[in-house]
Amino acid sequence: MSDEATLKDIERARREWEKRTLARSLEASPERSGKFMTTSSQEVGSLYTPSDNADLEYMEDLGFPGEYPFTRGVHATMYRGRLWTMRQFAGHGSAEDTNARYRYLLEHGETGLSVAFDMPTLYGFSTDDREAEGEFGICGVACASLEDMEILFEGIPVDQVSTSMTINGPAAVLWAMYIAMAENRGMGSEVLRGTIQNDILKEYQAQKEWIFPPEPHMRLVVDTIEYASEHLPLWNPISISGYHIREAGSTAVQELAFTLSNGFEYVKWCVERGLEVDSFAPRLSFFFNAHSDLFEEVAKYRAARRIWAREMKERFAARNPRSWWMRFHTQTAGVSLTAQQPENNIVRVAIQALAAVLGGTQSLHTNSMDEAWAVPTERAVRIALRTQQIIAHESGVTSTADPLGGSYYLEWMTDHMEEEAYRYFDRIEELGGVIPAIGKGFYQREIARSAYRYQREIERKERVIVGVNAHITEEPEVVEYLRIDREAERRQLKRLKRVREKRDSRKVRGALEGLRKAAEGEDNLMPPILECARAYATLGETVETLKEVFGLYEEPLVY
Repeated sequence: MSDEATLKDIERARREWEKRTLARSLEASPERSGKFMTTSSQEVGSLYTPSDNADLEYMEDLGFPGEYPFTRGVHATMYRGRLWTMRQFAGHGSAEDTNARYRYLLEHGETGLSVAFDMPTLYGFSTDDREAEGEFGICGVACASLEDMEILFEGIPVDQVSTSMTINGPAAVLWAMYIAMAENRGMGSEVLRGTIQNDILKEYQAQKEWIFPPEPHMRLVVDTIEYASEHLPLWNPISISGYHIREAGSTAVQELAFTLSNGFEYVKWCVERGLEVDSFAPRLSFFFNAHSDLFEEVAKYRAARRIWAREMKERFAARNPRSWWMRFHTQTAGVSLTAQQPENNIVRVAIQALAAVLGGTQSLHTNSMDEAWAVPTERAVRIALRTQQIIAHESGVTSTADPLGGSYYLEWMTDHMEEEAYRYFDRIEELGGVIPAIGKGFYQREIARSAYRYQREIERKERVIVGVNAHITEEPEVVEYLRIDREAERRQLKRLKRVREKRDSRKVRGALEGLRKAAEGEDNLMPPILECARAYATLGETVETLKEVFGLYEEPLVY
């Protein structure tokens, strides 16, 4: 019997099975007789068989782990060879406070650091800038000068520990401070390992922490990629991030499509700069969200790897297989955490972390149960870290590569998400590309509509959120959450004043003027930004100098 005939028989048998079982399911559970949907509002069938994957070419579409197109993972042995890097996104209050948290996490088995900066730092303000008033240390650590960076990593072996910094608008400046901090400790930049997020495109699309217009920001991103390829061979100069797109309300498909489209845009700008694609592509990294629809999330990661490998090989003519790899960090979904019944968040995070591991992540952060209330306490963050460790050592999912591969449902979902992503790529191209699409409000409207639809589903109880719209308790929530020491802000302001007084003012002025002249020209801006950091110019001073040349971005109204 031919394969086609076999598939027809399977499809005929499935239809008969569905007829037999439909009446039983309605009789047994009438309240669950409606449509079952993914978070992307894709209707899910009641059963999947080989007929749903009739067009699947095993070697072409799946292959083996560690081999093109990397659907099943970028490493042949996956976690049998090495576990993912366990990070906990951490930062609060002063550099001293956060340094203590980093030491605590490393003592409890964390294998990589991930820095959360406070809101003024994210927008390029020093702590003593007027715009920073009242925002010190609330959602991360304040880092206004090289001295703060030195305190932040005091006693931590930065030549041995990988450091990830979630910073975008002023990424080049904070990265320069980190490099200068290591230099002052006698370490060359070639030994430093880590990542700066540095993904400015998603800021215009979702997170809104931009400073300059898109074009000068893109220049800075390309400058950092070029500088890293020449001087920091172990560093990832960008983490192309879908996380914040998803947190803003996108679907999984939109997260996949918008993130990869942004990635292609960065590669295009680097190639137009004159960089050889294989000189920088192996150090590009990605950052994805992990929600609770386990199979949809796993399919998203597998589709992302396959698309990226194909486009890097065929569109951008990369020859180095490492340029085809999509290496990514994952964070569990902060937006899924609830203030109601916060202990439930432990279960949500465990499912989401499991999805990331089953999907083949290289690095993982697990959110803490109390993050819907405040920056996590030590107890909460320890439970979150232990969640990763239990998955790694007790669940058995690390024993083999891509253990879900071959699932009829998963393979159908992977193909479906890939097809939907390419539809979005076509729409973005029709709008003129990523930056024109931002100016036309395309991403903002798409994300807003998805967020609205999702919220309405919750309000109508079409989507159950345990503890929020179902299984509600009347007991008041009692949460011991972390409070920021306001005295720390006063200490920070005093320290910043001392920095300004003891530094060489003439050297600072010279460094800032050198940066201004370089910004007016076309040279790579990382060397003059590094000179500003070494001179202890503040974050605000450095960014203000660039503002005078580049101007500020104002988002157009989106209707």
